[in-house]
Amino acid sequence: MKLGYLRVSTEEQNTDRQIDALKPLCDDIFVEKLSATAPKRPVFDQVMSLLKTGDTFVVWDLDRAFRSTVDAILQEKHLRENGIAFEIISLNVNTAEPAGEFAYSVMAAAAQLERRMISKRTKEGLAAARKRGVQLGRKPKLTPIQVKQAKEKLDAENHTQSELAAMLGVHPRTLARALKRELHN
Repeated sequence: MKLGYLRVSTEEQNTDRQIDALKPLCDDIFVEKLSATAPKRPVFDQVMSLLKTGDTFVVWDLDRAFRSTVDAILQEKHLRENGIAFEIISLNVNTAEPAGEFAYSVMAAAAQLERRMISKRTKEGLAAARKRGVQLGRKPKLTPIQVKQAKEKLDAENHTQSELAAMLGVHPRTLARALKRELHN
């Protein structure tokens, strides 16, 4: 049996390209919609449990299946030790062959480098935006004026924090965090 596995990070991402590539080559295809770094990947685990000696695990691309270079190499080793072939369609690699196994090791390292470079560039971009004064993250639910008025009412002991939060239409923790931020500014 040839079992295909594909993953997209979000519900909005399209699986068509991967499905089109895997469908003519696989007996069954399994789709997972979550980040590769998610602590549990139930569909991936299901596919791994279904694979038997003589089967082939098929993916469109390396980063669609594994979290890191170490994960990729360990999983491929596990597959090989259990007599399961591994194919990466976009790279024309089959680890059942010695040259394919070598190529796979090199590609796994390159994929890890690419993921780390993307992460590094993202962090650098966020730092540059912060340096320019760009407000990152979600917009605060309370304006500075609302926070100031809430603080005055709390200081005057006219209302409890829970009452004020209800009047402002926010959760008490939201008000507490806003008051804490105001205190540190």
